[in-house]
Amino acid sequence: MGVNVIDEKGRMYEVGDVFSQAIVEQPIVTERRDVYSFPFGDAEMVQLAFSGIYIVYGDMRLYETLRLNYEITGNIDLVEMHFTLQGDGVMKNLHSGKEYYFRSNEHNMHYTPVLAGTGKYGGDMRYKFMEVHFTTRFFLELAKDSCPSLMRFAELIAKGNENDLSRDNMPISFAMHQCIHDIMNVKLTGGLKMLYLQSKCIELLAMQAQMYEDALNTTDHTPSLIVKPGHDTDSIYFAKEYLLQHAAQPPSLTELAKVAGINEFKLKQGFKSLFNNTVFGYLTDYKLNQARDLIVSNIPIKDIADQLGYSSVQHFNSAFRKKFGIPPGKMKKG
Repeated sequence: MGVNVIDEKGRMYEVGDVFSQAIVEQPIVTERRDVYSFPFGDAEMVQLAFSGIYIVYGDMRLYETLRLNYEITGNIDLVEMHFTLQGDGVMKNLHSGKEYYFRSNEHNMHYTPVLAGTGKYGGDMRYKFMEVHFTTRFFLELAKDSCPSLMRFAELIAKGNENDLSRDNMPISFAMHQCIHDIMNVKLTGGLKMLYLQSKCIELLAMQAQMYEDALNTTDHTPSLIVKPGHDTDSIYFAKEYLLQHAAQPPSLTELAKVAGINEFKLKQGFKSLFNNTVFGYLTDYKLNQARDLIVSNIPIKDIADQLGYSSVQHFNSAFRKKFGIPPGKMKKG
């Protein structure tokens, strides 16, 4: 998947055309960072793909007011959560005539099966964005039996209809900003990195859907019950036990949901409801408690950090200090 960008002088630039359907679907994290220099401005873009999720975020600086033409390349069918972190712009899809407005600190969810259009941006402006895309197949699985807004949106997507979750963009909450920051600054590796990113992307989806539900039901202060007592609750408890039994090589959210017989959206929401934590957060707490026991048993800190999947001792030290209030070295000495 990529984008051909054509400026007002007819010059074309290829941006990000490196991720195929196979890469987006494979159960490992593929990451790429690119820096671009155009006559009209500069840009930096980061792309990550894994298990039906494609993340892209970027920072673009424009030196002049201009209109750019866009052509989406590749044939991956995706549902997009778009977060405008800074800057303003408008894009028009020439296939449908629909206009999309992007304003600082706003978000929405879009399904645009065919996109080729124009974008207009102000001059001397910095534009920062972050997008989480789910393959349509994966999104329809997540939306099944989730909440009314996502199920209605999924029905339209299944028919191939271009649509938005909300008619008007919604404000990015502090919790969303924190989640976006966590995605952009993940320091883990391997299977833990994939589980962490999956968890955060579904957390963003849940927050976006809940914000829209709240906007629709401003007169009804009763939250929608996504996770129901009985089968749902039993499945989540089973998922917790399975996760802890396989903590050394944790399953992905997709794998964990299949084992437990529940969909990923409910799994994510259920962990938050029952254990006041995300799937990844619960696993991290469990493993850091393990780390504390290993430290007092005089296991080298570097070996513990490697065992937990941290990319460096420094990142392990930071996580340990955040949970216990002291660095692991001091606990070891104690």
